[in-house]
Amino acid sequence: MSSASNRYEVELSEVAKKDLAKLEIKIQERIRLAFKVLSFHPRPPLAKKLKGRDGYRIRVGDYRIIYEVCDSQVLVLVIRIGHRKEIYKSR
Repeated sequence: MSSASNRYEVELSEVAKKDLAKLEIKIQERIRLAFKVLSFHPRPPLAKKLKGRDGYRIRVGDYRIIYEVCDSQVLVLVIRIGHRKEIYKSR
């Protein structure tokens, strides 16, 4: 079991902060709970490695969290948050 000292810091990119702010409060709460899980388990069993780019994605209902894990910095960097129909489209 991980101790508190092994927790990863979860940091949001500026884009991810804006993505999160646009969502309904109930969805935001569920996504924040997922951040807490990522702080203890940055690569949970249901996380998928992204194809064609670095990073992972996890599902929160119909929403996806795209993130990278920086083990050397003990950091989870959230890159994007969005609905499954929109998240993979380029900006």
